Order: sequence, then structure tokens, then C-alpha cells
Amino acid sequence: MTVAPTESGFNLATPGGRLRTYADYLWNDHAYLRLGFQNAHWISDELVRTNQPWPHQLAAWKDRGIKTIVNLRGGFDASFHALEKDACRRLGLELVDFTVTSREVPTRERMLGAKRLYETIAYPALVHCKSGADRAGIMSVLYMHFRQGKTIREAMDQLHLRYLHVKHGKTGVLDYVFERYLEEGEPAGISFLEWVESPMYDPAGMKADFRAGMLGTLLSEKLLRRE
Repeated sequence: MTVAPTESGFNLATPGGRLRTYADYLWNDHAYLRLGFQNAHWISDELVRTNQPWPHQLAAWKDRGIKTIVNLRGGFDASFHALEKDACRRLGLELVDFTVTSREVPTRERMLGAKRLYETIAYPALVHCKSGADRAGIMSVLYMHFRQGKTIREAMDQLHLRYLHVKHGKTGVLDYVFERYLEEGEPAGISFLEWVESPMYDPAGMKADFRAGMLGTLLSEKLLRRE
């Protein structure tokens, strides 16, 4: 079932518009899968990673002390974003949009922007993508490294199957970024930040070098249909 938005987008100001928005969110965004499963994990006492939250789940997170919601999906014309923005406004939560992709090597600006993000947002905070697996994973690695002081080798544990991250598919390019640092930067005695800021950090080259496994790609692209 596919529910199309109105030509003017998702209008939450009328009952009919709100109903259409929820219908699109439920079916087109597969939100029915997230009613009973949030893939939620507190990775420190100030940050929780999850999949896309429903508005009532945002209210529950606020009750648990969350102050900031970090949306990694973009989707500014999508039903999920309309509902999330409306819920955050009503609940008094700060909504920060920080778009990350799951099948590309982050640009240098995105990497440095993640560091600034974690230095400036109000905590406790919640970070989410659609499934809470891939984009939430790489941003959790960066949080653990930049804010918690973990080594990249330690922080890479955030990209793990227990969070539903599939390393051997196309989303494994996220792991590959950190593996390249461990091959090139760490042996040279330079920090991850220095490596990112150096000419060694080449997103286009890393993307070209990465090879996804066939079975992992089948799982992430065809069966799980990851965003």
C-alpha cells in the first residue's frame, strides 16, 4: 500500500492532513515495524541511539530526561520529519538535523561537523536514523571517540550486528573508513582527527576501493531494504 502526500506536502494543521501524514508514515516509512521495537541503546549516561521514533515515543524519551533529538535522515519533505518536528515543538525538545548517508564515505566537513555537534548540543540527547543501525552507528563511533575519548578501535564496536548493522553489505563502507585509519593513520602515529584533516583522507578514493560482499548486499538492500 502506498499513500501519497498532498501536493502542498504534509499539513498537520487539519485532521485530514494529520491523518494522511500518519498514513504515509505508517506505510511508506514502515513505521508499523517500529511500534514495538525501537532498537534503543544507551551508549553512555548522556546519549541514546535508536531507530526513527514515533511522536508518542518522543514524549516518553522526554520523560526520561532527553533534551535534544538528532535526526540523521534529512527527509525534510517526508512525513516522518513533519511529525517529528511537530512533536519536538509541542514537547519543547530541541531538534537538530544532521544528515548522514549510509553508503558513502563522509566528507571531511561531515566528520568535523560531527565533532562540533557533540561539543555543542544539550545533553542527554537521542540520535537516530531510520533503523538505528548504520547512520546511528557511525555517529555513535564518532561520539565515543570525540566526546568519550575511546580509541577508534574501541569505538568501532558501535558498528556491530547487535545494533543490526550489516558490515558485509554496502553499508560496510562505514566500517571501511575506520579500517583505513587503522591501516594508515594509526601506524603513522597520527590521531584520527589529524588523519581526517590531512590529504590522506580521501572519501572518493575510499569509496572506489571499497568492495561490498554479495550476501551482505542481498541482506541489507533486498531483504532489510535499508535506507
